[in-house]
Amino acid sequence: MRNVIVVGSANMDMVVKCRKLPSRGETVLGDAFIMAGGGKGANQAVAAARLGAPTWLVARLGKDAQGKVLLENYRRERLHTDFIRYSEDTASGVALIFVEASGENMIAVAPGANGELSSADVAAARPLFAPDALLLVQLEIDLATVCAAVAQAKAAGMTVILNPAPAQPLPDELVAGVILTPNRGEAALLAGQPGAQPAEAAAILLRRGAAAVIVTLGAEGALLVTPTSTLAVPSWPVRAVDATAAGDAFNGGLAFSLARGDDLPTAVRFATACGALAATKMGAQPSLPTLAEVEALLRNGIRGE
Repeated sequence: MRNVIVVGSANMDMVVKCRKLPSRGETVLGDAFIMAGGGKGANQAVAAARLGAPTWLVARLGKDAQGKVLLENYRRERLHTDFIRYSEDTASGVALIFVEASGENMIAVAPGANGELSSADVAAARPLFAPDALLLVQLEIDLATVCAAVAQAKAAGMTVILNPAPAQPLPDELVAGVILTPNRGEAALLAGQPGAQPAEAAAILLRRGAAAVIVTLGAEGALLVTPTSTLAVPSWPVRAVDATAAGDAFNGGLAFSLARGDDLPTAVRFATACGALAATKMGAQPSLPTLAEVEALLRNGIRGE
């Protein structure tokens, strides 16, 4: 099993379940409240670790109660925390999330200490960067830090997965040679073609140098596009209650599957099962599936308990 290195954000999520999402200026009454670990980087790291990959998180937390709770949670998940640093005067990141009965959500994030994660933090983790390791990054941290992590990984000969969320324009040198995992809207934005269909957007990103593009399509599954092939991977029939972290479960599952030696089509199929299962539970990190749950879904087409 290869090591998985995740460089990214870590938040405390505050989630309110409500019958309908509030519109501008509207107050709605919620049905339930959950406070749990979140942040794309930490979610994806916990997802890979819970599945069984040896995983390190490079991140920033505040010296506050939230930071302490998050660190304790990571250690319970057997996530390696050697390269998590504390910011002296900045609070841990917080996300406020509303979840509708259908599973759709609205999210606002106060980045806090995530904004201080720097290329120096990435350089400090250099001993982890080796040819037999895999890097997983997202865009909830400063783009310069992402670029530093990817450059360091490429120099070490590592496989790199870049989940370009939240979407923003990216330089060609960052896209070159990486596995991109945008959703439908992110793929079109990155391709510079608003409204482009997933296959069209993926083709543009391949021409910009991406090693492969995996467009996640929610309940429709995912589309894997490489320079030599295109593969539509269907999703799984589950009852969605909260879409929060489904994409993070997908990316963590993809990293785990590749780390254990699966080929890319097999890894995408495994990742779609991870994403589907995450949508069946409330919260971000509480919803991330175990390996037994994923294997049950892959084997039987039903959710494992």
